[in-house]
Amino acid sequence: MRLICRRAREFEGRISLPGDKSISHRGAMLGSIAEGESVIENFNTCRDCLSTLRCLRALGVEWEREENKIWIRGKGLEGLREAGNVLNAGNSGTTIRLLSGILAGQPFLSIITGDASLRRRPMDRIKVPLEMMGAKVWARASHLPPLAIIGGKLKGIDYSLPIASAQVKSSILFAGLFAQGKTTVYEPSPSRDHTERMLSFMGVKLERKEGISLEGGASLSPLKLRVPGDFSSAAFFIALALLTRSRLLIEGVGLNPTRTGMLDVIKEMGAKFKIRNLRVEGNEPVGDIEVEGGELEGTLIERDIPLMIDEIPILAVIGAKAKGVTEIRNAEELRRKEADRLKALAVGLRKMGVETEERRDGLLIKGRETKGAVVNSFGDHRIAMAFAILGLASEGETVVRGAECVDISFPQFVKKLQSLVGYAISYL
Repeated sequence: MRLICRRAREFEGRISLPGDKSISHRGAMLGSIAEGESVIENFNTCRDCLSTLRCLRALGVEWEREENKIWIRGKGLEGLREAGNVLNAGNSGTTIRLLSGILAGQPFLSIITGDASLRRRPMDRIKVPLEMMGAKVWARASHLPPLAIIGGKLKGIDYSLPIASAQVKSSILFAGLFAQGKTTVYEPSPSRDHTERMLSFMGVKLERKEGISLEGGASLSPLKLRVPGDFSSAAFFIALALLTRSRLLIEGVGLNPTRTGMLDVIKEMGAKFKIRNLRVEGNEPVGDIEVEGGELEGTLIERDIPLMIDEIPILAVIGAKAKGVTEIRNAEELRRKEADRLKALAVGLRKMGVETEERRDGLLIKGRETKGAVVNSFGDHRIAMAFAILGLASEGETVVRGAECVDISFPQFVKKLQSLVGYAISYL
């Protein structure tokens, strides 16, 4: 699929967004090992989250879905069964890494794989700690999917993460639910904490001192949850309003402070926005974001990168339209995503007339008026959506090739955009 984008007119509007992808994954997985039936509303039905649901069904978990509401009949910590075939995580790194923590606690063989992109992503980050806990884990070339896991009889460990990673932290904590004794994870810097918030919400006692600790064997209460709107999806619409000098209200967005580092950056760039109706739902902060477009200045982005790792592509696009220079540092982790995002951004920005220097761990972007061009998504959903937004703020026509990958995280993306800018965006 190709997205066709032309400069959008200034608009005023409001939207709501699909449920947070990270929370949806965790709700489905933890609901499957809870005691009783969980009900999750505004569940994100993107391709990644559906991969999680399919894997759970293969492990004997019963669930039903009606549009974006799901019912999950929890099996408890000891109720999963061995799958009759290989589990397929699709393109979802969250599925394979977090679910591997649960599989490490099961006394049977599990084999889990994914698509070609996922099979290139490193899994030694979870393999090493899960083996330290007592699971047997085999990987292709010692660190790549497919993974074969035989679990059971785990012991708690103290583990210091080499790099901040919510996925690795969560995988270890999930395994810790099945382990004897205490499991503690130490982070070099904060990462998103949806797992800790949800475990607490489900009755698991956590200690938060120098590390994050839990005792194995605790039963989980079922979830009654409405998933807040996905902040990573909201980021694209925030950028759209800023770059088209428009006014937009985004309703019911998750505002977990371990996810909203982007807001601090755009504030430094001069963006005008307000948080309205702030409240707590399901142990997560939620609110409405009101955005007003205007002049922006380039800035240095180097601190708290884990708090905005998924928003770096759209921040690079904002930097391309800001006055002066925007520099991104300490973001080498982006080279290990669905695509090498630093390279993909550099290639696409140059095609659209932006002077861009690609560095080992980031980008140097000199903001200017941008022009339409044919750009490649490289099969990465966040790259595709970022360049669609830039196309809506550029002269001429922009074509984003390989845009079908947006279904991985946000299948409603084009329709939501059309509700605001009409047919300035369309697809072939």
